[in-house]
Amino acid sequence: MTKGLQVTELLLSVHVLAAILAIGPIAVAASLFPRYVRPPTGDGDGEGGPNRGVAGFLHRICRGYTFVGIAVPVFGLATGAKLGVLTDAWLLASIALTAVAAALLVLAILPGQQRLLAPPVVAGAGKGAGGGVAAEAGEAVRAAAARLSMVTGIFNLLWAVVVVLMIVRPGSTTGA
Repeated sequence: MTKGLQVTELLLSVHVLAAILAIGPIAVAASLFPRYVRPPTGDGDGEGGPNRGVAGFLHRICRGYTFVGIAVPVFGLATGAKLGVLTDAWLLASIALTAVAAALLVLAILPGQQRLLAPPVVAGAGKGAGGGVAAEAGEAVRAAAARLSMVTGIFNLLWAVVVVLMIVRPGSTTGA
């Protein structure tokens, strides 16, 4: 076994392990988060109300693993350079999808979670505001949680496509 091949195998192993150990927890925690901030609906539908402690924990997982997740593209690019495939279409598509997924995480998912964790500000509170204001606030939280679920689903779908591209490598001449 040549030294170059050993380095490539090490880089690829670290890349795959980083993807599993960093992106996996983000995908799971981000997917579970909306369930724990969504208040129950008036008709009894819902998961029993918000659990801010669990939601906060899930947000910390997402935020913390985001920094660890930087290792995934770093080692991926190093592996691609070592294999000489940095200009292959499948890798360029994977890089673009990874950038979109990272942007969704940093610009939409994490800020969305932070907003949902913030204490609710109810307009007109303390001025005789009735249950209607609270109901409207609950509906706004449910709507925001639903939007966050959608964005998180897109984030997860992007990563699924990247995984398929990494495995199938359409048009690759380096073998499967």
